Amino acid sequence: MVNSNLNALGIIFPNSYDPLVPELVNLRLMASIPFASRYRMIDFILSSMANCGIDNISIMVNNNYHSLMDHLGSGREWDLARKNGGLNIFPPFAEKTSKPYTGRVGAMASILDFLRSQKEKYVVISDTNIAVNFDFNDMLKAHMESGADITSAYNEQEFPESLMRNTSNDKGFYYTFSIDQGRVTKIYVNAREPGIHNFGMNIHIIDRELLIDLVNTAFVRGHSYFERDIMLPQLDRLHVHAYKYEGYLARISGMKSYFDENMKLLEDENLDALFSAAPIYTKIRDDNPTRYIPGAQVQNVMVADGCIIEGTVENSILFRGVKVAKGAVVKNCILMQDTVIEADAKVEYLITDKRVTISEGKEMKGTDSFPFYIAKGHKV
Repeated sequence: MVNSNLNALGIIFPNSYDPLVPELVNLRLMASIPFASRYRMIDFILSSMANCGIDNISIMVNNNYHSLMDHLGSGREWDLARKNGGLNIFPPFAEKTSKPYTGRVGAMASILDFLRSQKEKYVVISDTNIAVNFDFNDMLKAHMESGADITSAYNEQEFPESLMRNTSNDKGFYYTFSIDQGRVTKIYVNAREPGIHNFGMNIHIIDRELLIDLVNTAFVRGHSYFERDIMLPQLDRLHVHAYKYEGYLARISGMKSYFDENMKLLEDENLDALFSAAPIYTKIRDDNPTRYIPGAQVQNVMVADGCIIEGTVENSILFRGVKVAKGAVVKNCILMQDTVIEADAKVEYLITDKRVTISEGKEMKGTDSFPFYIAKGHKV
């Protein structure tokens, strides 16, 4: 992958929507949540940027970022292990008189000197709560042709049920747009009206010099959030262009949506839509191919490498190194890395975190509307 886009640098925020899935982010952040049998959530945005030649990418971590650093390493898998630019991870910076940032304004304010020293004309900003194979070059082209100050990506969809049920703002903000002739005229924060909405994807392109000016001004005034505190109050002054994304995306907005979006990938059309446009890269784990022992029964599954299957597995997602012993039955489950289902155990509608063991003969069953979750390292 030898590609370079000298016009744009990327900034990724991996913590923005952690409160939506508190069970999964106890020891990690949204960006490093496992997804689609062998990937992490950050792999999709990071790979999309790399595929479009954006080779100067900064990750603005806030907390629980050790697993993400282990996953990303030097950025070699994404061709970002470079002498100039490449992958930069910025941990939170706190002085005695200040606290770590709570929003993207504070995060970018802490790297203003870095932004001033860069040469790229544009900055691409994104969160990591969506799995998408995104063409940033097409969006960048649309941004330049429109002459806009900011270009914001959106897709048309109904609100996920988990967002509709959330009656407070303690799990983060999401945004919907009113659009007139390609321009964002209104931004709504945490709207809950039913129906199809122009749902913001939290992906933006902005001129680097303008971003520095806006962030510096907002930070001095004590503001925290880019969309709520910078874009929304200045829609009459800033030209915000709306970029409609019509491809496949999986948006994580709660444990139920995490389960559903994984399960959708068992359908070939969804799998192809997410992975066929451009390659998605991830950390390499050298392992043997999955072994299906004689007598194993497998139907409609997504299985990563390193698994050993002796029992029955149906309609399930298996991550690397999962073991399903003889006589065990696994249906409608998501089993993360190195999970062990011992002999004659029966599990259904279960989400296991890494290194979980279900003991011999145990039966555990959730439901389609409420899949049961077992935390990392537990034995049941």
